[in-house]
Amino acid sequence: MSTEKPSQNEDEYFARLDQEELRKMRDKAAAAARAAERKSHLMKCPKCGADLHTEDFHGVQVDRCPDCHGIWLDHEEIRLLMKDDEEGGPLRKVMSDVWASLQKLRAGA
Repeated sequence: MSTEKPSQNEDEYFARLDQEELRKMRDKAAAAARAAERKSHLMKCPKCGADLHTEDFHGVQVDRCPDCHGIWLDHEEIRLLMKDDEEGGPLRKVMSDVWASLQKLRAGA
């Protein structure tokens, strides 16, 4: 009685099966790592890493950092803030308020 396998194809078949299963496991682990990394950055300040809070800013929802006081805008939010209307967009109003505050500070100094 021979101890040889009936075919070398059997070894090749199981080797390919193992290789495919290993590839699937690695792909799944890589996808889970990408998802975990993405989740770790969700609603975090890009500058200091603190948790961002959503606030209403002239009718537009923006993300604000309570630590460094940065304001972060999502897609389309800057367009909404800059929109032109008869009185000017909210960002224009804010900049006017900032300018007026600076003028008051200079006058008081």
